[in-house]
Amino acid sequence: MESLVMSGKKLCVMVLCLYWVHAVTAFVTYDHKAILVNRQRKILFFGFIHYPRSTPQGGLDVIQTYVCWNGHEPSPGKNYFEDRYNLVKFIKVVQQAGLYVNLQIGPYICSEWNFG
Repeated sequence: MESLVMSGKKLCVMVLCLYWVHAVTAFVTYDHKAILVNRQRKILFFGFIHYPRSTPQGGLDVIQTYVCWNGHEPSPGKNYFEDRYNLVKFIKVVQQAGLYVNLQIGPYICSEWNFG
């Protein structure tokens, strides 16, 4: 039962992220059977990529990525969102490609990333 509750929470977070990225152009909801995008049931295919790295092509609907906070705050109090750490640009590029983004926010990402 706990696993089912956790899955439901993850689904809610995913739906909120989907809605956030496409809030202007898409209506996203859930009807206890499937995710609905613009009132149509969707099977979403996820691909995981770290946005500072290159993105492979693969016929996906959703790009899932960690927010690499140690890259955004290289030293305490100093924020960096430029060059390959430009998260907003990454989200806009994904949106322009007609895809969705699922962000996993750190601080620790545990994903073969120095100081995770």
